[in-house]
Amino acid sequence: MKLAVFGATGGTGKEIVKQALAAGHEVTVLVRDPARLTIKHDKLYLVIGNVLNADKVEETLAGSDAVCCSLGSTPNNPDMAVSDGTRNIIDCMTKQGIRRLVVVTAMGVGDSLEQVTLTFKMLMKTVLRKAYEDKERQEQLVRKSDLDWVIVRPGGLTNGPATGDYQFGLDPAIGSGQVSRADVAAFVLQQLTDDTFLHKTPVIT
Repeated sequence: MKLAVFGATGGTGKEIVKQALAAGHEVTVLVRDPARLTIKHDKLYLVIGNVLNADKVEETLAGSDAVCCSLGSTPNNPDMAVSDGTRNIIDCMTKQGIRRLVVVTAMGVGDSLEQVTLTFKMLMKTVLRKAYEDKERQEQLVRKSDLDWVIVRPGGLTNGPATGDYQFGLDPAIGSGQVSRADVAAFVLQQLTDDTFLHKTPVIT
C-alpha cells in the first residue's frame, strides 16, 4: 500500500511511519524540517513543506492509497492549524479520489468528554483549551466529509513499546488511561483495511 502520513515528526506519527515501513508499505510524509525525522528507508519519501500549503499537501498525497493524519498543535503554529491543515487534506483527497482517512485526535473530544477525569476536563478548559477547540473543529470537518474515515481517540500517550495490551472501542464505559504511542500506531494502521470502525470514533487506552 502507498500511504501518506501527516504529522510524521510527532511521537505518534513517527511510530506510524516506522511500523508502516516495517509492514512493507511505501510511505510519503510532509515535513517542515526533515532533520526532525531520523527514520531512513528506501520506501520513505519526504515532501518538504507545511500542511497549511494545499499544493504541498497535494504533492504528498499523489498516488496514495490511504492517509494517516496525526497532526498536533505546536507553539510556532497559528491557532486552528490542525483543523485548517486537515481541511486541506480532505479537499485534496477528494480531488484525487483517495478514500481512506484515519485521523488521530484525543480522548475528551466530542462525545468522549465524559470518559476523561474531572482534572483533565479542567485542563481542557484552561491550558489545553485552544488545542481542544482545534481538535473539535478537526473532527467536525472529518465527519462532514464524504471520505471513508475513522477517528482514533487515544488516552494519555507514553513512549513505551508496543504491547498489544490495550482497551479500545466505542463503549462509553472505557475510562481514560495511558497507552503507548506504539500501540496507537498499530491500531491506526489496522484501520486502513478494517471497516469495523468506519465512520466511527473509537477510543484506545
